[in-house]
Amino acid sequence: MMIHDITAKAGRYKKRKRVGRGEGSGHGKQSGRGQKGASSRSGHASKRSFEGGQMPYFRRLAKFGFTNAAFRTHFWIVNLREIVAHPAFAKGGTVNLKSLQDAGLVRDDSRDLKILGAVGEEGLKVKLNVEAARVSDKAVQLITQAGGSVKQSGTRRDKVRGVDLTSEDRTPKNLTKKLKRTSKPKKVVDDEGEEEAKDAKPAKKPAE
Repeated sequence: MMIHDITAKAGRYKKRKRVGRGEGSGHGKQSGRGQKGASSRSGHASKRSFEGGQMPYFRRLAKFGFTNAAFRTHFWIVNLREIVAHPAFAKGGTVNLKSLQDAGLVRDDSRDLKILGAVGEEGLKVKLNVEAARVSDKAVQLITQAGGSVKQSGTRRDKVRGVDLTSEDRTPKNLTKKLKRTSKPKKVVDDEGEEEAKDAKPAKKPAE
């Protein structure tokens, strides 16, 4: 006889465990609930994810969602003080990403270049021709006063938004939001002061 023959003849369902029927039954006294504690009281219920009070596993996991951190523009930031102090630019010259990389002031060309106007009390006394993605207003002022030139190419974000860094008006020229469908057409004012609405319907002719 095999074990599966025994269990098949014994039946599928097991007898229900009756607790609290005396110590001789094997499930008396504490009735399988242990000694004291919340689980031994009536009405106790705990979540399946409860881990005894420690920090739950789902709270230990990193949060995922949208963030703008991946779209942040990273720069190689170099001050005019560092450029002038380097022997390669002691007498002036062209300052761009390639020349700064050769001089060891930036690591590589993986980022855009940004020039800041931090310089000593003696000021800027050499002529520099700067070509960078962005140059601070103070740096532009110091470079032009020393007889140099500044050319700002702008970052990818500046080009997409239509920002011209060489002009005084640096507001984005490209619309970043769609116009509302409920917006009414603008009224056009002619020289005589009369207002006409665009796409206005023509007046109906009187019936003859």
